Amino acid sequence: MRSDSHIVSRRALLCVGLGVGTAGIVGVGVTALTGEDAGSGGGGSGGGEPAPGGAAPDSYRLRPLAGETSMGEPAAHPPVHTRAESTLPAAAGGRVLALTFDDGPHPEHTPRLLEVLRRHDVQATFFVVGENAAAFPGLLNAMAADGHVVGNHSWAHRTLTRMRPSDVRDDLGRTSELIDRVVGTPPRWCRAPYGAWHPPSLKVCADLGMEPMGWSVDTHDWTRPGTARIVRAVTDRATPGAIVLQHDGGGPRHQTVAAVDRYLPLLRAHGYTCVRPQL
Repeated sequence: MRSDSHIVSRRALLCVGLGVGTAGIVGVGVTALTGEDAGSGGGGSGGGEPAPGGAAPDSYRLRPLAGETSMGEPAAHPPVHTRAESTLPAAAGGRVLALTFDDGPHPEHTPRLLEVLRRHDVQATFFVVGENAAAFPGLLNAMAADGHVVGNHSWAHRTLTRMRPSDVRDDLGRTSELIDRVVGTPPRWCRAPYGAWHPPSLKVCADLGMEPMGWSVDTHDWTRPGTARIVRAVTDRATPGAIVLQHDGGGPRHQTVAAVDRYLPLLRAHGYTCVRPQL
């Protein structure tokens, strides 16, 4: 949404244009106001806390597409999918896979995981829960600063298929608004809690400018099976284009952090590269 000063200057310019037709003062009036208009610039969603009750602020919900700005053309609108893709697009090619982490950020486990990924020079995708992101916004900035993808994993990890479409829109929209406000870019990927999508939630996902993402390798790390079993789940099931599901929040994740540190050299030894998902 444009700032009030921008709107005022545009109205002033219109008034001058009308005056020009009758008074013939084009040169001075238009030049002065055009300069003011260019200087005010176009803003994003702006600051402020998320709207109470879980609803996204109108400034976000009124956008035709998440990610639109006042400068340039908006990106193409994602299609409404019938399901979430569980593997990377074939165009990715080669021995590549994507590491994804859900339910964070967590004040202890997420920083440790970020340090491990940084040491191995690997980028991943973090599907954050809105209420956790609101509590630890600095960790979202740390993710973005290291080049990781920040995705939408709902506001409070409620099952989308059991919610009214309007509530799904408020829930996902509120989370996207927060991510946009903190890191300066709205999320382009969304993962439904428990991977549970249905046609109404997939439509909301597309309306908010996001693509749904599933997974092909489930480490079951949330059950805390032990570091060795998490490592084997990844190395034994790694295939070109795989999307690996893990967690950095939602409970103790020491095993997950240790497993990532252990399996990344093994994946590299087998010719695998960890990549960010591409639209």
